[in-house]
Amino acid sequence: MCPTDKLAPISAMVDSDSDDSSVSMSDSDEQPSGNEENPIDEEENEENPIDEEEDEVIKAIRLASKKKKNHPPPIRLEEDLTSISFHPHEDILAVSDALGDVNLYKYSLEENTNIGTLELHTRSCRGMDFSHDGKTLFTIGSDKAIMLSDMATKKLIKFYEDAHDSPMYCISVLGEHIFGTGDDDGHIRLWDPRVPQQIYKARRNEEYISQMITNEEEKYLLCTSGDGSLTTFDLRNRNFLVQSEEYEEDLTCIGLFRDETKVVVGTNKGKYLIFNWNQFGLHSDVFPGPKHPINAIVPITENIVVTAHDDGIIRATHLFPHRHLGIVGQHENSIVETVDICNNGTFIASLGMNSDINFWNIEYFADFDKVNNKHNKHDSKREMKNNLPSSKYGNASSFFSGLVDEES
Repeated sequence: MCPTDKLAPISAMVDSDSDDSSVSMSDSDEQPSGNEENPIDEEENEENPIDEEEDEVIKAIRLASKKKKNHPPPIRLEEDLTSISFHPHEDILAVSDALGDVNLYKYSLEENTNIGTLELHTRSCRGMDFSHDGKTLFTIGSDKAIMLSDMATKKLIKFYEDAHDSPMYCISVLGEHIFGTGDDDGHIRLWDPRVPQQIYKARRNEEYISQMITNEEEKYLLCTSGDGSLTTFDLRNRNFLVQSEEYEEDLTCIGLFRDETKVVVGTNKGKYLIFNWNQFGLHSDVFPGPKHPINAIVPITENIVVTAHDDGIIRATHLFPHRHLGIVGQHENSIVETVDICNNGTFIASLGMNSDINFWNIEYFADFDKVNNKHNKHDSKREMKNNLPSSKYGNASSFFSGLVDEES
C-alpha cells in the first residue's frame, strides 16, 4: 500500500486476544516466582524510583495487557507465501504465493474467510499493491509481468508482458494514474495504466530496488537499494534528482513520518537512517537497532515505527526521541519478511518465511505517543527485550517484575 495511506492516527484501545498468536501477560507473567508478591518493596522504590515517563508507559502496557480479543486469528497455509497487502478501505487482506496466485481473505476478529483466488502469474508473485481507491490490485511476478486485476469482478483488466528485463523486486502505486516498479538489477520504471508502455525508465543503482515511495504531494519518488544508496527522482518532470552517499549496508525499506517531514530507512545491519524531507543526499540522524536485518518498516504513528527482522521479532521504536519500545510479536524459528497495517490502524499483519501470517493489535501505541515525549535516559538493551501487550511471548527482562494485578 502507499505509505501515505498508512499514517492514519491510531485510536482508542480495544480488547486483546490471548490465543497462540498474541498472548498477553498471564498471572504467572505478572507475578514473580517465589513467595513474595512483589519483589520491589517501598524502600527499594525510594532508592530507585521509576521516572514519571516510564511509570506512565508501564501503566499503558499493563492496561492493554488485560484486554482480550483484539485481532483476527492467524492464517496458516501450505503454500510458500511471498507477500501480503491490506486493502485500503475494506477488511480484506491479499496474500500472494510462489505459484503466482493471490488469495483474498475477508478478516474479522472471529475468523478469516477466503473470498477468492486470482490465478495471475506463471511464476512466483513477488509483490503487490492496491490502488488508492482499492478498486484495482497491482501485482508483479518472477515471470517479469505486471498484472492489474479488478477487485469487484476478480478479473484481469490489464497485462504488461516482459515489463522489465530482470525480475521485478517491488511495486508501488504512486498516484491515481501512475505506479512504479523496481527490479533485481537496479532499474526503475514508471507506468500509466492508460497507456501500453512505460512512461519513464532509469537505472541509477547497481543492485536491487528494495522499496519505492512518494508522499501525498506526489512530487518525488524515493527508492532504496541493495547498493546502499537512496535515490530520488522528480515524478512530475520525470527525471533523476539526487542520489545519497553510498552506505556500507543494504537499504532494505523506507517509511515516512512526522507529517511526511521525515524519512526513515532501514538497513540490513539493523540501523535506522533518518533523512529530512527535501534533503535526500545525506542522513540527518542514525539510530542503532538490534543488529538484525530490518526487512520491512511501517510507520504507525507520527513518531513510532514497527519493523520486521531476520531473528523473527517484530519491534516497535519511538524515533523522536529515540527509544526502543519493545517486542510487538514474534514468529518462532522464522524470518519475518514483511509487515503491513490495516485500513483503520487497529492492527498489523506479519508474514514469516514459514508462511504463517499473524495479526497483532497495536492500538495501545496511541498512548505511547503521549507519554514518550521526554528526553529521559533509558536502558536501550533492556527496552529491546520488553514484550508489548500484542506479543505472544513472556517478557525476557525484569521490566514487568514489579507489576502485579491491581485486583489481586
